[in-house]
Amino acid sequence: MPISPAEATKTIAQHLSALPAEDCTLEHAHGRVLRQVLVADRPMPAFDRVTMDGYAVRSADLIANPKAILTVTSYQAAGMIAQEITTPGQAVEIATGATVAQGADAVVPYEDVTRDGDRITLASGAIVEAGQNIHREGSDFAAGAELVPSGTLLTGKEIAVAATIGAARLQVAARPSIAVVATGDELMEVDALNLAPQQIRKSNDHTIRAALDQSHLAGRIERFHLRDNRPEIESALRDILAKFDVTVLTGGVSKGKRDHVPTVLAELGVIERLRGVAQRPGKPLWFGTTPRRTPVFALPGNPVSTYTCLHRYVLSALRQMAGALQPKAETVVLTTNVTFAKPLSLMMPVQVTTSAEGRLGAEPAPFNTSGDLGGLLGTDGFVELPADQSEFPAGTRARLWRWT
Repeated sequence: MPISPAEATKTIAQHLSALPAEDCTLEHAHGRVLRQVLVADRPMPAFDRVTMDGYAVRSADLIANPKAILTVTSYQAAGMIAQEITTPGQAVEIATGATVAQGADAVVPYEDVTRDGDRITLASGAIVEAGQNIHREGSDFAAGAELVPSGTLLTGKEIAVAATIGAARLQVAARPSIAVVATGDELMEVDALNLAPQQIRKSNDHTIRAALDQSHLAGRIERFHLRDNRPEIESALRDILAKFDVTVLTGGVSKGKRDHVPTVLAELGVIERLRGVAQRPGKPLWFGTTPRRTPVFALPGNPVSTYTCLHRYVLSALRQMAGALQPKAETVVLTTNVTFAKPLSLMMPVQVTTSAEGRLGAEPAPFNTSGDLGGLLGTDGFVELPADQSEFPAGTRARLWRWT
């Protein structure tokens, strides 16, 4: 009996093991899943930092007398030891990024002064206030503050923070080795010429590999092709299941006479955890675990089904194994009426639109069949419409699953 997508997600999650953590240099950390908390090693910023090129001054000198003439005593670049204002009426020429000169409490930008030799005067209409153009020590974060949580997929932003706090090495989730197995006698290599009418070029294994690469969640990925020959499937899968951390099959999982995959997996000791999800496309989805507790996904062979199930279930599972924070659920509204009479959840490809008010909409992009791979072109993802409804008027809110 097929279960709901939510039940399938819960079942898969219950049978996944966490990947180990490993050490990684900062230069190779982009796209990895962080397995530690990044903490500020000192205040941020670590000193009172100048935010504009100009002159460090005592604000009281100019507030009391906006026409006062100040004497520039020195120049201070970023990285230099702080210069000092020792008496009223002095100023220090100073660069962005420098620590504020001792005795100063404001920075007047170049454009707000007139300079004659070592003397400066405030330009007409310019205003000076204590603290202006100074980024105060610790005003962003105190020392010891938690900056980046464990489970974050590291991008340039987090890499910059890690570098700032001196994290030259990071603990990240190991990336699993993944076998991508396409099944079917009808499949031919991409460069095959003069195909017979009943033959098709392989696409699902390339699709899965590309999506896994894009996710940054996979390590070594290898593709395999198995014909609809039971002894061949059994021999190859025995070897594959022993060598890889995750196995993703496509095809051979439905109820046809030559769909041997579930039977062979059972004979190899893989425990079936679910078979069939009440959704379209992707109903024949199969999931199990090996005696080593490594996950095995058998996706339906039709391209739209494969691509949908990969994004709905497999990538979510890989995130969980890595300890990654799951992306926030994204909601859109349907832009047109949708009718779907079958008692199944509908995974409908859509183009995402934005209204003048900034509201995200979903323009349905119906496909002819689950073999209509070209129907996905131009779509941004799919919406999941529940099985307990058949009519979905424009304006209906729905969960969006993006392809990226």
